[in-house]
Amino acid sequence: MQFSGYAAGCLLILSGAAASAATVDTSMRPEARPGKAAGVELAVVRDAPLRSLRPALRPEVGSDAQVTLASSNPQFDNWIRGFRGRALSKGINASVFDRAFQGVSYNTHVIERDRNQAEFRREIWDYLDSAVAPDRVTEGQRALRQHRRVLEQIEAGYGVEKEVITAIWGLESRYGTRRGDIDVIEAMATLAFDGRRGAFFEQQLIAALQILQSGDVAPRDMKGSWAGAMGHTQFIPTSYLAYAVDATGNGKRDIWGDNPTDALASAAAYLKRFGWRKGMPWGVEVQAPAGMGPSTTQRMPSDWAARGVVGMDGRPVRDYGAARLLMPGGPNGAKFLVFANFDVIKRYNNADSYAIAVGHLADRIAGGGPIQASWPRGYTPVSFEERKEIQRRLRQLGYPMDTIDGLIGPQSRSAIVGFQQSVGMTADGNASREVLEALRRR
Repeated sequence: MQFSGYAAGCLLILSGAAASAATVDTSMRPEARPGKAAGVELAVVRDAPLRSLRPALRPEVGSDAQVTLASSNPQFDNWIRGFRGRALSKGINASVFDRAFQGVSYNTHVIERDRNQAEFRREIWDYLDSAVAPDRVTEGQRALRQHRRVLEQIEAGYGVEKEVITAIWGLESRYGTRRGDIDVIEAMATLAFDGRRGAFFEQQLIAALQILQSGDVAPRDMKGSWAGAMGHTQFIPTSYLAYAVDATGNGKRDIWGDNPTDALASAAAYLKRFGWRKGMPWGVEVQAPAGMGPSTTQRMPSDWAARGVVGMDGRPVRDYGAARLLMPGGPNGAKFLVFANFDVIKRYNNADSYAIAVGHLADRIAGGGPIQASWPRGYTPVSFEERKEIQRRLRQLGYPMDTIDGLIGPQSRSAIVGFQQSVGMTADGNASREVLEALRRR
């Protein structure tokens, strides 16, 4: 059997720091689900071409059928009726449409998430504290061991390192444990109707209907996040149509089920499509002379070394290719020479913080150490276990805290702000040594 590729366009999966923050901030389960794919046979063709095998849309039939709506919002119901005509004009089968919208209603939770996604914008160090937390590294190493055979075959076929694919999996769905449980059709319809980004979400909704029409998934099994990102590797519908692959050879591109094989191969196909270079690092932590700022100028590492930019061991970085100097926390924080693969990761999610997190998590899964430089936090940081202690103590004081996981997301920050206000501290929401000591005195 061979990998089958779906390449048709150049659409991003997710973009922006808010999207990446939302991925890692949702509540997490501590253990990965048992993987049914651990022993799946893959016959991978090296450098498998990404060729479009998308089924042709079937001719429109039964256009007089009508969907039964469950919404209590008459305006939303009217919008669906109008959208039905637009969808059918784009080749969506009437019966497919009506099954997809059976029982769909206006989802106020989706709107709330859309309105509040930027409320807790985090600095790079806070983001990395969660994205590359010790538990996530340990779980990633376990996931790689469990699915090593599949991941090695994907690496051989697409030329993307298994640790990088595992890291994307870890950031997007916590290694498959948080794939999203929201009905994608309902979420996309709600956001398209809402109108803030109506054209974009209507495009995603059409794509979701095309996926249903291809037979890859049943309507109510098409689950995802509130913003429509689906499955183990959180593809939005248009990116699924363009890049998802059938790696198991069963005739379906299943990124939703317990078997992660298709999703992991799809992520590799995506990175390959945008130019991933095997053997080239995403970036290397470096030291730079005092007073030197970041630079978008591309130079070979040997050229950077001549200007005083060297690795943390004091030696020139190997000439993997041209690199630029990145200082995501400013001149007083960690510094990196970043290579072409860094920008390939950003095609998956267009945020420097996300690309650093994927790259660094991949390095840690492979056995590498933490970032060595300190960050200009402006507060005294605490350890991972101490962040858990902060969460436990806040819960004991009655603040909402769904999980004790050491990951300081929106719920934890809100609780910290509430506590800080109650004791007269500056309400910055940071999990600091000062907050922990104040909690210990309660």
